[in-house]
Amino acid sequence: MSTAILTGQPVPGSSIEADLRSLGFDLRIAADAAEAETLLAEVPGDERVALVDARFVGHVHALRLGLTDPRFPLAGIPGAVTAQSAGRQALTRAMARENSAGGGTTLVDSLADRILTALDADGTGVHRPELGSLVAAVPADPQVRNEARQAVADVDDEAVRLKSAVKARDGFFTTYCISPYSRYIARWCARRGLTPNQVTTASLLTALIAAACAATGTRGGFVAAGVLLIASFVLDCTDGQLARYSLQYSTLGAWLDATFDRAKEYAYYAGLALGAARGGDDVWALALGAMVLQTCRHVVDFSFNEANHDATANTSPTAALSDKLDSVGWTVWVRRMIVLPIGERWAMIAVLTAVTTPRITFYALLIGCAFAATYTTAGRVLRSLTRKARRTDRAAGALADLADSGPLAQGLAGALRKPARRLPGFTAPVIALLGGLAVVLTAALTDFGGPWPVVAALGYVLTSGLAVARPLKGALDWLVPPFLRAAEYGTVLVLAAKADVNGALPAAFGLVAAVAYHHYDTVYRIRGDAGAPPAWLVRSIGGHEGRTLLVTVLAALLTASQLKVALTALAVAVALVVLVESIRFWVAAHQGGAPAVHDEGEPA
Repeated sequence: MSTAILTGQPVPGSSIEADLRSLGFDLRIAADAAEAETLLAEVPGDERVALVDARFVGHVHALRLGLTDPRFPLAGIPGAVTAQSAGRQALTRAMARENSAGGGTTLVDSLADRILTALDADGTGVHRPELGSLVAAVPADPQVRNEARQAVADVDDEAVRLKSAVKARDGFFTTYCISPYSRYIARWCARRGLTPNQVTTASLLTALIAAACAATGTRGGFVAAGVLLIASFVLDCTDGQLARYSLQYSTLGAWLDATFDRAKEYAYYAGLALGAARGGDDVWALALGAMVLQTCRHVVDFSFNEANHDATANTSPTAALSDKLDSVGWTVWVRRMIVLPIGERWAMIAVLTAVTTPRITFYALLIGCAFAATYTTAGRVLRSLTRKARRTDRAAGALADLADSGPLAQGLAGALRKPARRLPGFTAPVIALLGGLAVVLTAALTDFGGPWPVVAALGYVLTSGLAVARPLKGALDWLVPPFLRAAEYGTVLVLAAKADVNGALPAAFGLVAAVAYHHYDTVYRIRGDAGAPPAWLVRSIGGHEGRTLLVTVLAALLTASQLKVALTALAVAVALVVLVESIRFWVAAHQGGAPAVHDEGEPA
């Protein structure tokens, strides 16, 4: 339930009361500031409340943006201010102070605007949405009111709402091939009461059906899979557009949207690999390699963004050049396309699935993603080296959480903290890279079942502890988490491939998928300001270094067939632990009234 307190004298012919009711507000009328304060106190503290000037003239969507967005405790537009439960105390204080100063007299100017000014004076963060061409005003006289009403009539409220439903930064394929019609699907869903979470679930189911079609291994199945994958992507765009169109943002919805995107893509990789196997072509190594590469790309994105999220003095000549290129239209699209965002990537996968073979599809995907990863990572390294950013403790903590260090690395980090302080600032990523390369290359270049991968894994445990022994505030320390991810995933991939037994690579695919889910879940918790997963969870699944060491020990002690069984059991165990805890956390956060979030994430 939401309550709107309409302040001041009503204006004949005004639609404000009907507009507020259409947005779900229960109306109360206050003749002066004193009565408004009394009515405010009567509204339960866990409900949204809005103060709106009765003389308000504007678009309904301006009111919707200003008064119904669930992401912000306090928000306002000219003539209206709103507070959710988290912002009620600040609103009540501002109202009491304003009422005391004004003596409760009949309102002459806008009480809502005076409250907004008081909140600003307190230093309270108040969200003010970008209205663009939308009108929101409190006219002072009949002439100005008529002009404002004419301005409202001149702008199509619904057209603006539809346009703003589309993500501001999208890839070329999404912008020109999907969004022109998916926004209308979003409106259709909104008018029938469908929620973004329901559309997200439909997108997941469509992608899983696509994966099942690909797993048939027939040409008809591959064609159907390609068509369904595009349909799934259309729904994937629609759920975000529906959230923006109807302002249905939620913590749970943001998590579902992000995790389902990964689940859809990686399930489709597995479907392609199964389909290829039916035709006698084993491409599981390529499928696992594609998942490893794509996941590491995402970790690079996450780590770089977290390292620079709140850094100070965060400018560089490279960033300035990038901003200058953004002013040249064609370069913007080229740069968005060459990083192979989700729209371009899924379109390529769908078309190649329909007209070629799974092997060719994976080759193209690996080449495209490798080029995109090289391009983006090189640019970010250059930016980091040319900027003099000072990173905060929050950024260092986020990078440490993304590193996913288990008890072995954490114990060594504590013991090595003093000597680590004497090392140069750039050593953390170098140490992480060298330790990871050592274990992956040793596993690749030695015979399966030998002891040397275990020795290299023990060295990896040592280097992992040393890499995180001091706060990750160096210019390139954001590379530590992706290097650790690549080392762990790469070791599992190489050892499963070296086992050379049917079923080992699919088991490894399952294990990496389970661990990758845990790493994505960590990212989304950090982005939602919910902190990292609990320490017991990280300890129970060993941390990256513990899992890497365990897999090398299993490969040394077991036969190839036994390793396949062990990897399967490990994948099931990790998946059960991380899924149960993740679902428990996000459902509890949603039910507990956690602030709604809307993470644009990877460009669609």
